[in-house]
Amino acid sequence: MSAKSHIEAVYDQLVRRNPGEPEFHQAAREVLDSLLPVLERNPEIIDSAILPRIVEPERVVMFRVPWIDDRAKVQVNRGFRVQFNSAIGPYKGGIRFHPSVYLGIIKFLGFEQIFKNSLTGLMMGGGKGGSDFDPKGKSDMEVMRFCQSFMTELCKHIGADTDVPAGDIGVGGREIGYMFGQYKRIRNCFEGVLTGKGLEWGGSLVRTEATGYGLVYIVDEVMRDMNKNWEDMTCTVSGSGNVAIYATQKIQQLGGKVVAMSDSNGYIYDADGINLQTVKRLKEVERRRIKDYCDFHKKATYTEGCNGIWNVKCDIALPCATQNELDEQAAKTLIKNGCIITGEGANMPTTPEAAQAFLTNKVVFLPGKAANAGGVAVSGLEMAQNSQRQSWTFEKADAELRNIMRNIYKSINSAAEAYGMPGNYIAGANIAGFMKVAKSMMAQGVV
Repeated sequence: MSAKSHIEAVYDQLVRRNPGEPEFHQAAREVLDSLLPVLERNPEIIDSAILPRIVEPERVVMFRVPWIDDRAKVQVNRGFRVQFNSAIGPYKGGIRFHPSVYLGIIKFLGFEQIFKNSLTGLMMGGGKGGSDFDPKGKSDMEVMRFCQSFMTELCKHIGADTDVPAGDIGVGGREIGYMFGQYKRIRNCFEGVLTGKGLEWGGSLVRTEATGYGLVYIVDEVMRDMNKNWEDMTCTVSGSGNVAIYATQKIQQLGGKVVAMSDSNGYIYDADGINLQTVKRLKEVERRRIKDYCDFHKKATYTEGCNGIWNVKCDIALPCATQNELDEQAAKTLIKNGCIITGEGANMPTTPEAAQAFLTNKVVFLPGKAANAGGVAVSGLEMAQNSQRQSWTFEKADAELRNIMRNIYKSINSAAEAYGMPGNYIAGANIAGFMKVAKSMMAQGVV
C-alpha cells in the first residue's frame, strides 16, 4: 500500500469509528496530510501501524458527575478524560469546563496535545479532559461541590506518574484548588498530580503568563529571522482571557503596540494602543464585558461581532479566543491589509482554508501546537519542581520558557526544511512532534 493510500485508509476508519466529531476529524486530517513525505521516506512507520495506533486513544473515561446546587437540587453533568498517548511520558493536558464540551472536543484537544507536548522536549504524553459543566453564574460553593464530585471519579485514573491534568477554559486556580483538595483527601497523598496549583502549595511562577508569553516568544524568534523590530509592529489579539492578556502584556514590554482585543460579543479598537490595566480590571476583577473599555477610553471604539476584529489593519495577528474563529475570508482580509505573521494562541482557532491562504500568500503562520505550547511547557516545569520539592524564581522559570519556545521554533523550522517545505510550520510542527512519538512507540513494541 502506498503512503497516500495508507493515510486515506487510516482517516476513513477514524471517521467511521468517530461519527459526529468534526473537530477531531479536522485535527487528524491536518496532521495526517502533513505526514505523507515522512511515510514515503520512512516506510517502517507504515509497517509498524503507527498511524492507526496514534489516532486511537489508549483510554477514554466518561462518567456521571452528580452534584447539589445552592437550592438543594441535584444536578447531573458528564465528565471526560481521554488518555491519548503515553509513549514519551505520563498523560498531560488540561481540563475544560464549558457547555460545549463533548467527547469529540476532548478527543480533538487530546490528539493535538500529543504533538504539542512532544515539541516542548519534556517527558509528557498527550491527554485532555473536561465536563459540560458551566462555572459561569455559579457560586463558589456550587463550583466546589461540582469539582469534588468530578474528582471523586477522576482520581481513580490519574497520578503524578500516570496522568497530570491542568486547567483550561473554565478551570482556573479556584477549580484546581478544589480538585486537588479532593484528590489529596481521597488518595491520602500530596503529589504533583495537577498543575496550575497555588504558589503556596506547589504551583510555579510564570504559569499564569505562560501561554501568552510563549506565543510572543516564538513570534519574536520569527521576527529575528526576518530582521523585524517590535517597535514597528501593530498587533491585533483576539480574546481578552488569560492568553490574550499576557500576550498583550509581553508585546507591550517588547515595544510593540496592540490596537484591538475582543470577547464573545464584539471587539474594541484603540489606535493609541490598548490600555492593558483597564482590560485586566474589567475581565479579571470586575468580570465585565470588553465594550465597557470605551467608558474609560473615549477615543476607543467598540464594534459588535467578535469576528470583525480581523478587519483591523495589523502587522501581526494573534487569534487567542476559540477554535475556528479565523476563517478564510478573515485571512484574506488580513493578507490584503499587510499582515506578515499569524500565531495561534488558542487551540485550532484558524480554519484549514484560512491556514492555507496564509501559506499560499507567504504569511508566516505558526500553528497552535507550536505557538501556544508555553502553557503546557510551564506545566511540565511545575511537574519538575514538584518532583524536586523546589520552587524556582520567576526569572528562572521565564528563562526556561523562553528557551523551550526558541527550541520549538528551531525544531519546526528544521523539520519543514528537511522535508522540502521551508516556511511551512504546520507541516514542520506536525512532523517534528510526530517523529519523537513515533520512534518511541516503535521502540516500545505493539502496545
